[in-house]
Amino acid sequence: VQLQASGGGSVQAGGSLTLSCAAAGPSFSAYALGWFRQASGTERELVASISWSSNTIWYAESVEGRFTISRDNAKNSAYLQMNSLKPEDTGLYYCAADSESSVAVRPTHKLYWGQGTQVTVSS
Repeated sequence: VQLQASGGGSVQAGGSLTLSCAAAGPSFSAYALGWFRQASGTERELVASISWSSNTIWYAESVEGRFTISRDNAKNSAYLQMNSLKPEDTGLYYCAADSESSVAVRPTHKLYWGQGTQVTVSS
């Protein structure tokens, strides 16, 4: 499956952005999807994960209550709604599909990656 993330940009603290992930290829709806971010000089971290059915959702503690992950299997798309953005949310955001799980993304699994989209939050 091929993934393409979009929707990044520059916002002030407290603002909102919605990232989109468009997928092409078979089996998209069977995979768990996740959003990762990578700040400069740090490792890539998983911030949200959603199961194939959208019934199982997980958030990193740092974004819980501010970010909302969703997916539309009919449109082969996933989204990350980001509210109350903070400067520490700045980074390159990637969407990924977990080829080994339909329930939750695990960084140790074989993942399909999209290219990153930059999010910059200024104070």
